[in-house]
Amino acid sequence: QVQLVESGGGLAQPGGSLRLSCAASGSIRSIYNMGWDRQAPGKQRELVAGITRDGDTNYADSVKGRFTISRDNAKNTVYLQMNSLKPEDTAVYFCRGFLNLRNYWGQGTQVTVSS
Repeated sequence: QVQLVESGGGLAQPGGSLRLSCAASGSIRSIYNMGWDRQAPGKQRELVAGITRDGDTNYADSVKGRFTISRDNAKNTVYLQMNSLKPEDTAVYFCRGFLNLRNYWGQGTQVTVSS
């Protein structure tokens, strides 16, 4: 079985920062693209950022210049550094990974941006 486990969510003030981590574990035979999605109350889940195994990245327009995705292939871990947070970044953030030729998601971690 493969698991993606997120950590690092919580409460931040507007303009503040948070760093999310997601570690993949289990019977991993192959791991390719990883990324982060988010879902705010009453809204559809949306892609936040993605990263290939080689380090190529893509971002939603709403987070470009504020969020940075990175990964450590040796640790099967992906990170999301979130700076200049805004109240509209409040959502449950889900780690996503293409492992063993299928998509997996983590259980989600809450990020709340409020003063």
